Amino acid sequence: MIKLENINKYYNPGTVNEMCLFRNFNLAVQEGEFISVVGSNGSGKTSMLNIICGSIPIDSGKIVIGQEDITQMAEYKRQRRIGRVYQNPAMGTCPTMTILENMSLADNKGKKFNLARGTDKKRSSYYRELLQSLNLGLEDKLEVPVGSLSGGQRQALSLMMATMTPIEFLILDEHTAALDPKTAELIMQLTDQVVREKKLTTIMVTHNLRYAVEYGNRLIMMHQGENVVDKAGEAKKALAIDDILDKFNQISIECGN
Repeated sequence: MIKLENINKYYNPGTVNEMCLFRNFNLAVQEGEFISVVGSNGSGKTSMLNIICGSIPIDSGKIVIGQEDITQMAEYKRQRRIGRVYQNPAMGTCPTMTILENMSLADNKGKKFNLARGTDKKRSSYYRELLQSLNLGLEDKLEVPVGSLSGGQRQALSLMMATMTPIEFLILDEHTAALDPKTAELIMQLTDQVVREKKLTTIMVTHNLRYAVEYGNRLIMMHQGENVVDKAGEAKKALAIDDILDKFNQISIECGN
């Protein structure tokens, strides 16, 4: 379980540009939930992910994973328990390193570093097996630099690397937004497969309303740092894209847009 309790976050505090993003924000994510998060730009979606992952600090409040308060825990320590895939396919991998080297790094996440070689050729067959399951032909490109792959191939590799080691939570930050429609569909199908097989608690921020409705078992809409829609289980299954669009339009009218 992840719990955000009474989170307060201000940007540019004490200046004329001060902005309150979260005021006493609360969210509880139950084990095994796959949450789709939607909302307009500036609603707090990505900032919420950054707070969970430790990328940005909070002004007050508490972040709890399981029974542990991780509010003051460094980002790199949280990464041992949290896997993250970013919007930009280039962010989850090192472009100048080969697929083998990238996967070796991911394979050793959380382990102590020593003077041993960074890549273990004995693991190559295992990496090849994992890549074969993607059906993208990457299993024959272990020695190819990741920077030469397509965006979809890199995003698929990023997803695999983020979930190679045992993690408790998967964070997806608009991970299909930079891809063409066909590739985005492939990555979403792969995402759903990985989440189901590994039984991962997942939070996915997306601008694609169809993906938000079709995937996961809970949907949250955010606006100005608040949850204005929160549907789970059967209530989430009953949602249609038009329901979400209607809420967007309602909010737009209330804001004078």
